[in-house]
Amino acid sequence: MRLWPTLPAAILALCAVVLLFSAGPYRSVEPLPPDIVDMHCHIAGIGAGGSGCFVSPGLRDSWRFRIYLWAYGLSQSELEKEGDNLLADRVAGLLARSKLVKKAVVLALDGAVDKDGMLDRDRTEVYVPNEFVAAAAARHGNLLFGASVNPYRKDALERLTRVKAQGAVLVKWIPSIMEVDPADPRLKPFYLKLVELNLPLLTHAGEERSFSSASDGFCDPDRLRLPLRLGVTVIAAHIASTGRYQGERSTDRLARLMLEYPNLYSDISSLTQINKHSYLKEALTRPEFKGRLFYGSDFPLINTALVSPWYYALRLSPKQLLMISRTKNPWDADVLLKHSLGTPADIFSRSGQMPGKAPGAAFD
Repeated sequence: MRLWPTLPAAILALCAVVLLFSAGPYRSVEPLPPDIVDMHCHIAGIGAGGSGCFVSPGLRDSWRFRIYLWAYGLSQSELEKEGDNLLADRVAGLLARSKLVKKAVVLALDGAVDKDGMLDRDRTEVYVPNEFVAAAAARHGNLLFGASVNPYRKDALERLTRVKAQGAVLVKWIPSIMEVDPADPRLKPFYLKLVELNLPLLTHAGEERSFSSASDGFCDPDRLRLPLRLGVTVIAAHIASTGRYQGERSTDRLARLMLEYPNLYSDISSLTQINKHSYLKEALTRPEFKGRLFYGSDFPLINTALVSPWYYALRLSPKQLLMISRTKNPWDADVLLKHSLGTPADIFSRSGQMPGKAPGAAFD
């Protein structure tokens, strides 16, 4: 039986179905601005070459670790041979080949700390020190330094001063794995220091499933009221997608806070993942988020099977589906997908500015 003549017919039939039932983008598509900045990009390492990075044995033995390495385009043996700097250099090189994204904020990640305010390796799954990320940003002009400081460290305020001097453009938290309670009143001096240094706080909100375990209660958006009241510019990542607190969706809790605090922002990183299929629409259409969103990719996750234009086959035209699926650079593919779904130009432009400063005050 000859099947090959049926293949073109099947493709035409699929295209006809897409055209017939296409719902189109969530908003009208606007022209893309130039020189986009990705404000949410991850780098890491295994400690090779004296980087100071750390991945727990449990995570290194898991399927997640293998997927992450594959998404970076590296193997563990390459890192062991050449050192962790190879990973940062590969990220910078891949970003340099993007036609749409000019720079990316690469994020350090502090760990949990013990009762003496020192790093507790036994309770830390991933540790990416500030020195490693600052050095990567110093080597590569297209990488910007996103610092991370656990506020329970005994020298937390001194660390903030140091990372600011090293060129940090923001401070990153994942409270659920760093074991940080944003509502803890003991953190008031830390928050006031962030305000003094004009360092925004980019913090995960909602459930966290990229690690083997997480204390999700710390990522309740409502726990951000203290830093917001004290004047910290807070960026609650991923519009707090996924998770419920006190019977209420995490995103709904964040949206309500948006109405109360003009210094609260969010980003659209990870919102095209298959497990977050409806969240980009919510980000782009809910009035609470208007003027408060930044472009972020959540690289390297955009370079995995979690993200594909084919998950939006009823939103995109056949031409768009083929164009995006054939785009090899992960940043270009990410921007094209989000743009084709209706992400407005101001979101892509806003990521090139330091939140909390006057318009035009860029990260760099």
